[in-house]
Amino acid sequence: MAEQGLNATYSYAGRVDNPRPQPLPTRVGGFGGAEGLARYISDHGVTHVIDATHPFAAQMSGNAAQACAQTDTPLAALTRPAWVEGEADNWIHVANVDTAVEALSGPAQRVFLAVGRMHLAEFAAQPQHHYLLRLVDEPGSVPIPNADVEVSRGPFTVEGDVALMRRHGIQLVVSKNAGGSGARAKLDAARTLGLPVLMIDRPKVPERTELGTTTQVLDWLTHNGF
Repeated sequence: MAEQGLNATYSYAGRVDNPRPQPLPTRVGGFGGAEGLARYISDHGVTHVIDATHPFAAQMSGNAAQACAQTDTPLAALTRPAWVEGEADNWIHVANVDTAVEALSGPAQRVFLAVGRMHLAEFAAQPQHHYLLRLVDEPGSVPIPNADVEVSRGPFTVEGDVALMRRHGIQLVVSKNAGGSGARAKLDAARTLGLPVLMIDRPKVPERTELGTTTQVLDWLTHNGF
């Protein structure tokens, strides 16, 4: 969008301490729910909205859909295709984080908990496990009593993740079905090592125009009068 000289603003949620700089004007932080986003759209003369949030940011996606409906603003979502289980994979599907926590009841294991820092406190309910956490930023305090922390920012490689899991003696991987290529390496590494994956399925979001590439987004903007 910057290369084409389009008048756009990039919005970060503010969950990462040092977000990557963008070649567009950038704002950081929430809007104050759907009503706040609707006000922002009206006050700033926004004519089109692209929902490029994480597939698990269901609240933001819901707010965007509601705000765009309220302000009659065209909305499209840039979505990563979900990961699909292959024949050599051993995935255990669960509906959400709460059911993932319940599924971890049982004997102690060494668990690669690849769900980001927002949900760590929930997994403290299963303290018998030794957890490996991979986070973008230093977490400060960790709510899980028995955990190793790797601070790293993707994309990751299969070879690197195989080495990481072997080094920590991982027996189980817990992952959200985020999709895309940047974080897939852990799933391919788990397949290589014959490890099961506890896969948290995506939440439901409102129906909207969904696009899979940035090129499709630019085409959508052109065809919708941007």
